[in-house]
Amino acid sequence: MSGGNLDERTKLRRNDRAADEDWIREFLHESAVGVLATVHGDQPFVNSNIFVYDEDRHAIYLHTARTGRTRDNVEAFAKAAFTVYETGRLLPADEALEFSIEYGGVVVFGAATVVEDPEEAEFGLQLLLDKYAPHLKPGRDYRPITAGELKRTSVFRLDIESWSGKRKYEKADFPGAYLYEERERLAAESRPALPPHRQAPSP
Repeated sequence: MSGGNLDERTKLRRNDRAADEDWIREFLHESAVGVLATVHGDQPFVNSNIFVYDEDRHAIYLHTARTGRTRDNVEAFAKAAFTVYETGRLLPADEALEFSIEYGGVVVFGAATVVEDPEEAEFGLQLLLDKYAPHLKPGRDYRPITAGELKRTSVFRLDIESWSGKRKYEKADFPGAYLYEERERLAAESRPALPPHRQAPSP
């Protein structure tokens, strides 16, 4: 499957907020950090990590240390999920139930494998380097990946079976909209000023 919402795992309740596949691809390309979900027995695990989306292979590459929980889980059970997301402004309302937030996100389901082929492992790592440091070039600005470095790293490929994107953004003049980082300032500004006799004395 090339993607899309034909899979029950990625079926959305609110189709009016569904994103098309071009938006999903762009979101995966632009997102800085993703979360990989794996499972060991009946225990789920998540791992936040940098990643890169390869359109040609319709797959996600990421890496961890040579040994660890993520590698153990992937080797034991290939099925995995992956997500990237962002938040925008908080959206207040006249009723508590109607408070909301701007957001965009992608959920991916697929099969994860440890990349054992050295050429593909190097390819995936170089894609990561090119994504996060496009202004730096191997052989010019840093030593290219070596065989020894590959032996110290686990490279993973998540072959995408299905995905979905969901988003909600409002107009710039949405009443009262504010960023999460602004909440403390807004709270301070909304507190009534103390009467003069209760104010702290000047130093």
